[in-house]
Amino acid sequence: MDFSIVTPSYNYGRYIGECLASVARQEGATFEHLVMDAGSTDQTAEVVSGFAHVSFFQEPDKGMSEAINKGFLKAKGRWVMWLNADDFLLPNALRRVLESAAGNPEADVVFGTYRIVDAQGALVRTMKLLPYSRFISVHYGCYVPSTATFLNRERTIAQGFMLDERMRTVMDNEYYARLSVAGRKFVYAPQVLAAFRVHDENLSCVGGVKRGTLTDELRYANMGTETEAVRRTYGITLFGNIMLNHALDFGLYLLAWGLKGLLKLPYWFATRES
Repeated sequence: MDFSIVTPSYNYGRYIGECLASVARQEGATFEHLVMDAGSTDQTAEVVSGFAHVSFFQEPDKGMSEAINKGFLKAKGRWVMWLNADDFLLPNALRRVLESAAGNPEADVVFGTYRIVDAQGALVRTMKLLPYSRFISVHYGCYVPSTATFLNRERTIAQGFMLDERMRTVMDNEYYARLSVAGRKFVYAPQVLAAFRVHDENLSCVGGVKRGTLTDELRYANMGTETEAVRRTYGITLFGNIMLNHALDFGLYLLAWGLKGLLKLPYWFATRES
């Protein structure tokens, strides 16, 4: 089997149908689709029942990272990804990944780029990315989209590389940094493979400049804490004083931001739709 698609799910019944349909329409590859549901009380189970290609597992979990890990352990495909219930693949995405993998047999991780869409699925913008850099990802922010990233199962998951279940919002950035430290090879294919949906309930899209509710700001603070933990673990930390490290973080952020802009220029016009 070429692919295992793992979808963590909880009360996203209004979106999950589009996610499942986008996988069912894939051509040129064999795949399984594992939906790991935490016990949705909305229409999720009814929607999923309409898709014969889906294996539906419903049991409590401690969060998205644990749900994805459960799917990873069940996966049988050569390439594994997690596709959130509110996101979707573009046509021919899996075939394009197979083509990229065939041209890069040393690849442990293959990733493409993505569209940002709104709650209704309308295009907001198409992202232009660059090859993986641990420095940029750790000090600027994770730009490798989990919704368009594929793991060679034998060289990642089968060797014990699982998501850290302590991470609730930036589990992807920590995971990629850990794989990079372990010497795993990332290959960027400048092709638009998937769509990432932005809406008010995104775990990674809360808080910010405008003042939100206490619940929003607590979630945002947790994301900031996890982000700092990733920087301290995998990035540059020179001081024992937290405030000096914060000052250094700002300078490293600006450097990473500038590098990101420069390094993605060669891929700007090379990026193509799947």
